[in-house]
Amino acid sequence: METADNQLLQYIPVLILGIVAVAFAGGTLLASVLVGKRGKDSRIKDTAYECGMLPVGDGSTRLSVKFYLVAMLFILFDIEVVFLYPWAVIYRGMLARNAGLIAGSMGCFMFILFIGYVYALKKGAFDWKQ
Repeated sequence: METADNQLLQYIPVLILGIVAVAFAGGTLLASVLVGKRGKDSRIKDTAYECGMLPVGDGSTRLSVKFYLVAMLFILFDIEVVFLYPWAVIYRGMLARNAGLIAGSMGCFMFILFIGYVYALKKGAFDWKQ
């Protein structure tokens, strides 16, 4: 029973830190309301500022499906390249034990990756003009 009480006492500094953090955040918000200037907001002040240009049009424009297709292909090929890193790290160690297995498995992986790339290229997935 004594060890459980002793373990709970170790969390008291964390509790104090949490209380201080909440008090500091609340105190600064309260101080900014009490001390801060109260200005009149105009319509011009409330408009968004975009590099000196007046905000015209809809804020969220629709993107082409082509954008999402290219983004998904990038993620797909990026993840496949990430699989090359562990292989490169253990390549020398595995080369001494079973060279054919390590080279064959990576060759198959790269071949499948290349086939997927050629397929996407033939389908025009990387063509931005359409």
